[in-house]
Order: sequence, then C-alpha cells, then structure tokens
Amino acid sequence: RLLRVDPGRAFGTGTHETTRLCLAALESSAAAGPLGRVLDVGTGTGILAVAARLLGAAQVAAVDNAPEAVASARLHARLNGVGFGVVLGDGGQPFRARAFDLVLANIQAPVLLAKRDELLSLCAPGGRLVLSGLLRDDLTAIRAAYGDAGTLSVRSDGEWVAVLVEAPGTPVR
Repeated sequence: RLLRVDPGRAFGTGTHETTRLCLAALESSAAAGPLGRVLDVGTGTGILAVAARLLGAAQVAAVDNAPEAVASARLHARLNGVGFGVVLGDGGQPFRARAFDLVLANIQAPVLLAKRDELLSLCAPGGRLVLSGLLRDDLTAIRAAYGDAGTLSVRSDGEWVAVLVEAPGTPVR
C-alpha cells in the first residue's frame, strides 16, 4: 500500500531505517493475524498509526508529547483517509493498562529503558511490543531490560534494530 506523507517537521517519513523496521513488523504481524488494538507511542508524523489502520487494525491510538507531531499525525490520517485517536501526552500515561494488542514505540533507547514498565503495562495478555529507534549498540541494554517480559526477536537494517517483545498469555481481541 502507498502512504501519503507530507514530511513537515515531525519525525517519521517512512524513509528512516527505524520506521521501515516498524512498518515491516506491522506488516508481518498483520499477515499472522488481526492486529486488534494498536497504540503508536511517540507517533511523530503518525505514519505507523496510518499503516496500522490501512493494515486492518480494529482500533488505533497515537500519542506524542510535541504539539506539532500531534498536528502532523492528524494531517496524515486525513491525507490517507483513515481515522484514529491522537493524544498530546507523555508515553503511555494517557491510556489504561492492558488496553492494546500491539504497541509500537519508535523512540530512542534511553526513553525505551526509562519507560519499560509503562510500555509493558499497555500490552494486553499475549500482546506484542515493537521497540525501535535503536542502534545495534543499544541491543544489550534493551535485551537486559525487556528479556523477562516475553519472547524477544530482533530485526535489523544497517546499524539500526527493532525488537519485538511477545508477551505471554492469550491475546484478548
């Protein structure tokens, strides 16, 4: 599918390796079964949220702490003819625990490490968490922090990586 993008000032035009890694994780998740409820944390332009809707997610929410990113995500939803909720907020704080089947977090490693418990708490039983914005050098710390949360698998593109965390339990859809 083709995504319409107006690059503007927000992060996430689809050309960066970390965004491509997240898009690939979304596509493979959608190929494996329904995406269910999806949250895009640190949405930037909202490209991942748009892609989740286009790939059939039942519900999509997006959050960013930058007002220009929230405006950009809303613009991209309109440009691509999809709807999803966009919230100005910090990480997963605006959302209730265990509310999402898939959480996307394409943000820098220090934030992923600091918000570990918050991000994991958003996943429903059997849910998945995609962590990106990571360099290969970040992988050891991410594995140490998230290793006990479920099964980890790694995708790479050059010096960049994404980690898929599959939580134990039966998905609720």
